[in-house]
Amino acid sequence: DAIHPGYGFLAENARFSQICADHGIKFIGPTPDMINKMGDKITAKETMIRAGVPVVPGGEGLLESLEQTKSLAKEVGYPVILKATAGGGGKGMRVVWSEEEIEKAYTSAKMEAAASFKNDGIYMEKFVEEPRHIEIQIAGDPTMEMSV
Repeated sequence: DAIHPGYGFLAENARFSQICADHGIKFIGPTPDMINKMGDKITAKETMIRAGVPVVPGGEGLLESLEQTKSLAKEVGYPVILKATAGGGGKGMRVVWSEEEIEKAYTSAKMEAAASFKNDGIYMEKFVEEPRHIEIQIAGDPTMEMSV
């Protein structure tokens, strides 16, 4: 009656989710629109801010130039982290501890993001040392009955 894609790969593939929908197959997971919104980290962060979810301080969009990156890093305060907007797995991420490191980090993060994801977009956040997070899996049915 339905496909449960597991975690990762197909679970995060908007095209696969759309193919299921187009063929009347129930996809146990997010809609293609949700996957697209959460797949781009800037869009995901904007969505969370609109929903009132606290987010890590940083820029509000793509870093368009080295000068903008330097200015924002001073505003946010070191250390900062530059992150690729696409993909994951630590690709296109650089921790920057001081202004002396920012040019090399900016250039290498953009190059790695482009090579890994065919998208060189990067953004900045305050670097949080030893972060902790909680992941919650929520399952529901079409009647909105939910389980956590």
